[in-house]
Amino acid sequence: MSTPHLFDVKALRRQRNRHAASLMADPFLLELMIERLLERLGDIKRGFTDMLDLGGRHGLLARALERIDPVVRPVVLDPAERLCREAPGAGVVADLETLPFARESFDAVLSAGSLHHVNDLPGLLAQTRQCLRPDGLFLAVFAGGETLCELRRVLMSAELEETGGAGLRVAPFVDVRDLGALLQRTGFALPCVDSDRLTLTYADPWQLLGELRGAGEANVIRDRPRQPLRRAVLARAFEAYAREFTDRRGRLVVTVDLVTATGWAPHPDQQRPARRGSGSVNLAKAMGVDPDILAGKLSPPGRPPR
Repeated sequence: MSTPHLFDVKALRRQRNRHAASLMADPFLLELMIERLLERLGDIKRGFTDMLDLGGRHGLLARALERIDPVVRPVVLDPAERLCREAPGAGVVADLETLPFARESFDAVLSAGSLHHVNDLPGLLAQTRQCLRPDGLFLAVFAGGETLCELRRVLMSAELEETGGAGLRVAPFVDVRDLGALLQRTGFALPCVDSDRLTLTYADPWQLLGELRGAGEANVIRDRPRQPLRRAVLARAFEAYAREFTDRRGRLVVTVDLVTATGWAPHPDQQRPARRGSGSVNLAKAMGVDPDILAGKLSPPGRPPR
């Protein structure tokens, strides 16, 4: 059964090409994601030489990697030709969901700020896993969870109240709780997923919408409404935003959940969880308690028997 396509891949490519200049101005949120990614990469005590920057835009992450290690020449893949032309080294124009690489081409696949627009995330992860050599690293940082939940809520409520119906104006993001199992299901070893919640503030809604458009993050949902929002809908939405989601200074509050996902291509020498029942330390002895208490046969001191 084919995966339903939530996102319009052609619209995403058009947006990235159209807003290439502003994308290359390096929005601070992308810089923050890259900073998080490099921190995690720095915690890994080994080097990588053949790297893929997945959805790398104009190569901001690739340039940072080259500054850390001049020997590294990451391959940058992005759907937008105008961005790829500006990337250092090899730039590959391709959709994120169809990776044009042979098996075991890279020892690391990295991605900052691009996986939230993928239709078939399990398929992409499976392809990424095939591109990695044994013991190769997959590391991604992207927006997920409750990102832009305030904007989604006020737009949907306002459109429903004004017109009696509401289109999907803000796309859903990946649920962090499902991602670890998804990494494991697509063949990754030692999967690890965590999320950090950021609270950003903006002077007004137009500043927020302008930054989203400039970052190539306008609505690319495949079944998005083709008509722009009516002025009355926007006015009602902006009033609700100012009423419900502002800080003490009167600035609009915006939630961004930064998701970090790590997985490894399997290798015989990797650490593995111990087999159940293989422990050699007696838990009761280590805790200094009667084994019958842990087994539920006796009540702890001071507690009446059940």
